[in-house]
Amino acid sequence: MSEPSLPSSAPGVQASQAPALRLSGLGRVFRAPGGGTVTALEDVNLEVEHGAFVGIVGASGSGKSTLLRIVDGLLAPSQGTVEVDGRAVTGPGPDRAFVFQQDNLLPWRTIAGNVGYGLDLAGRPKAEVRARVQALIDLTGLTGFEAYYPHQVSGGMRQRANVARALAMDPKILLLDEPFAALDAQTREIMQAELLRIWGGQRKTVLFVTHQIDEAVYLSDRVVVLSARPGTVREVVEVDLPRPRELGVKRTPAFLELVDHIWRLIEQEVRQGMGVTPIGARPTATTNRA
Repeated sequence: MSEPSLPSSAPGVQASQAPALRLSGLGRVFRAPGGGTVTALEDVNLEVEHGAFVGIVGASGSGKSTLLRIVDGLLAPSQGTVEVDGRAVTGPGPDRAFVFQQDNLLPWRTIAGNVGYGLDLAGRPKAEVRARVQALIDLTGLTGFEAYYPHQVSGGMRQRANVARALAMDPKILLLDEPFAALDAQTREIMQAELLRIWGGQRKTVLFVTHQIDEAVYLSDRVVVLSARPGTVREVVEVDLPRPRELGVKRTPAFLELVDHIWRLIEQEVRQGMGVTPIGARPTATTNRA
């Protein structure tokens, strides 16, 4: 089945000498309640080529979401620079779109109305809005649900509408912050496959934050593993699995080896963050004294 063509001002993969995204010496320091500071990110360096799907994993508190917000321009870095197509990021812009954990659809607008919301705000001609919205509705498998309201459709459909709304403005980079975290396990699996299908039709550059290592491996060309706070790039793992990918690839030895490798990189930090005894260490005995 061929993908519907989308009216677009530019192709999904841009011909450019500069990478789609470059992070150089990136750091972010927050003021802590009661005084002092917390370093969330430190010396993050990364280049992402046009059209790549890059997953980001790490222990809780490693700065994954902070990193996405800096790339989007919602947060300013304390050190370092972010460049999109060789141009410095100084704030939010139409070349980047953010998909949050919650769909945040407007309850008083239909699915089609939500998908076209940004285009309406931008004052695009109504005919252009209708054409682009319908193409994205078709691409994301929401055909027939255009006139439904968010409360009338499933969580998976709402999140697909959320992705369609982000794509409507034709961004160069799509930033997804655990978009499937609120879904049940079965719906999440299907949505992973759906996201790959949508990405295949658009071929946007994607940064995808997740706590699920298998999700990152299944979706990504490369998986960036962040260290515990302060987050920095511990390793960039190449995912040498053929595309297109079916869900069955998750049961193959090559897939399981990649998941196991990434887990070993972060397991110690995850355990420590949970207060669980590190591997190979003995619990420290405590004695209550009167």
